[in-house]
Amino acid sequence: MRQALKGALGTLSRDAGDPYVSLVTIAASMSGAPLMLISKLAWHTQNLMANPRASLLFDGTDGTGDPLAGGRVTVMGRAVPSHSPDVRRRFLTRQPAAKMYADFPDFAFYELHIERAHFIGGFGRIVDLKPADLLLDVSDAGPLMESEADVVSHMNEDHSDALALYAAHLANAQPGTKPETKPGTKPGKWQMSGLDPDGFDLVCDGTAARINFAARVGSPNAARLEFVRMAAAARALANEARARAAQL
Repeated sequence: MRQALKGALGTLSRDAGDPYVSLVTIAASMSGAPLMLISKLAWHTQNLMANPRASLLFDGTDGTGDPLAGGRVTVMGRAVPSHSPDVRRRFLTRQPAAKMYADFPDFAFYELHIERAHFIGGFGRIVDLKPADLLLDVSDAGPLMESEADVVSHMNEDHSDALALYAAHLANAQPGTKPETKPGTKPGKWQMSGLDPDGFDLVCDGTAARINFAARVGSPNAARLEFVRMAAAARALANEARARAAQL
């Protein structure tokens, strides 16, 4: 869920009650609750305005030979409008292309209040989940919540090299390529899109990565110490990779 950039949104048709499924872009709150930016002109939003019950399917089977052997999770609950500045900031940092229409009068941010979930990890691996199994308890992370926007901005503006090291050597992630990118164009820079007590999220050109801390953090200083430690670990891995390449 933390790595997802899109999901399949299921709503109930406002006229006949038929199931209606559509594609939406996704971000996450600090606790992990799914966030969406949707238009009142869309069927799914009109459905939610009549009945907030909804589900989101997160598909983790990209690259799997048989998709039915891969992991996916469906989360169910109620999708409600949100006017929180944190929701707006987190979504637009995660989905920067949405900035061009986020202020249109027909668009609004929604948060899915999870009530239950159903995980399938392949044949025979099926688990019913409760909200506590999916959502992070951030009740003790007040200092981190208050400073998250500043920390994320600081990392993106002043430590882009470190973010690239994290992505390449701690998450084994390579930036994607936007469809409109001209051949030969260099990939964009990794950006931190969110920070929470368990770790942080990165995005670059349509690719997302999730990196977990070695231990839970509850303050900006604790996060800073983790960033320093992880940068040293990533540089060590980068040096090892260069040494192996030199021997070939």
